[in-house]
Amino acid sequence: MTKSENITWQDSKVNKTQRQALIGHKSAVLWFTGLSGSGKSTIANEVEKQLFNQQISSYVLDGDNVRFGLNSNLGFSADDRQENIRRIGEVSKLFVDAGVITLTAFISPYRADRDKVRALLAADEFIEVYVDTPIEVCEQRDVKQLYAKARRGEITGFTGIDAPYEAPVNPEITINTAEQPLAASVAQVLDYLHENDYIDLDHAKDFEAID
Repeated sequence: MTKSENITWQDSKVNKTQRQALIGHKSAVLWFTGLSGSGKSTIANEVEKQLFNQQISSYVLDGDNVRFGLNSNLGFSADDRQENIRRIGEVSKLFVDAGVITLTAFISPYRADRDKVRALLAADEFIEVYVDTPIEVCEQRDVKQLYAKARRGEITGFTGIDAPYEAPVNPEITINTAEQPLAASVAQVLDYLHENDYIDLDHAKDFEAID
């Protein structure tokens, strides 16, 4: 519920379908969720690069980056995490309306919050990507030593240690970065987009090799 009064929704003279037709592909949100260190941002940024190279309009909303600006007033309490995801959901909806394939890389630990974002969008516009990497592997990758600090009690409310992570029940895509290299994870996402007609299948042959 909005607190604002005396406001009226203004419809644009250009609609989403027209924008998608101009750009040449459908728009949707690829919602990457998983533990810290699971590989969400790495995969999302590489997918964005591959889409950009094929002249497909896309943009990554990264969890840390968003907290520098839009969500700089939020911490990591349960309430702040919920508000963080609510705001990103609303921003993602605007990006989809603009015709952009939007990639979000947030832990987004609570299933109900992710479901609320899904409910904001049309049935085929929310693609949940569960980066299902074991916590042991995430800890090994943790150059910031956040897991170690959490285990020592220097950080509280850290997902996977003293705060819960509620895994998706029926994600559109499940990736385990402990079992496959980055290239295979990226290809898994791109193949989904191809097979479900989000982007032109003619683009499938020319994606750049991933180092």
